[in-house]
Amino acid sequence: MAAKQATDDRTMRAGRKTPYLLTFPGLLCLYLFFLVPLVTLFKTALSVRVERGSSQVDFSWEWSNFSKAFTDFGEQLWRAFIYAGIATATCLVIAYPLAYFIAFKAGKWRNLLLGLVMVPFFTSFLLRTIAWQSLLADNGPVLRAARALGIVPVLDFLRISTDGQIMNTSSAVIGGLTYNFLPFMILPIYVSLEKIPVNLIDASSDLYSSFARTFRKVILPLSLPGVFAGTLLTFIPASGDFINQHLLGDVQKPVIGGVIQARFLQTGDYPTAAAISVVLMAMITAAVLIYAKFLGTEDLA
Repeated sequence: MAAKQATDDRTMRAGRKTPYLLTFPGLLCLYLFFLVPLVTLFKTALSVRVERGSSQVDFSWEWSNFSKAFTDFGEQLWRAFIYAGIATATCLVIAYPLAYFIAFKAGKWRNLLLGLVMVPFFTSFLLRTIAWQSLLADNGPVLRAARALGIVPVLDFLRISTDGQIMNTSSAVIGGLTYNFLPFMILPIYVSLEKIPVNLIDASSDLYSSFARTFRKVILPLSLPGVFAGTLLTFIPASGDFINQHLLGDVQKPVIGGVIQARFLQTGDYPTAAAISVVLMAMITAAVLIYAKFLGTEDLA
């Protein structure tokens, strides 16, 4: 009897340890690949270069590095947020109707359409952006079609083009961001819409509710978790992206991601680059928390 009790006690103790053993690999990866780099980045941000032109740094609690993100690179910082915000809004306008159609109207074509949404991922991000250079070039298909239709002055008036040119403009950068990150908006919204029971929509129709009212009262609230996830998955990487600006935009108007890349890899100014990175992460985190509170998505599950 005593032996059986001892065995049961050992089994219970082992059972209590099992969840910790299962989570250990994940916690280890989180520690090695997130916490350690983050602490190292923050420490570098509080350092100074040993000498000008050198990549060696000396930790000295140099808090003034953080102010440089605003005083020296504020324009690039806000430009990145503006581009990311416009691209995110554009993705939402395009993605929601498309996700709705796939979820409720596509029928047997649903899997095919979802596959087409994923097709851009079969090509590298860099190649997709380079392809946009050909599309938006002065002799490319977009401007040729615009000239044939006689709408180039309209594009200039709308500031989509400048003097009949789309390349090296803000519109080209936003277009590239929208195209590259559109699938990240479509898929979460589709998942949320696909989970909505169709009988809820039918019940609303049976109660003589118009589609607009059904959408406002039933469909949109239930799809907000997908909208929330999609906007985050689009805005956060778009804020730090510099490939689209470098390849499609004006090189004289860089974004903050390009500044960080240049400071790290070209000038070797690690403290300033690290400080800008920390400021960028802090601003995005604060924006996400405010956005989550405003949208009321505490129950995302």
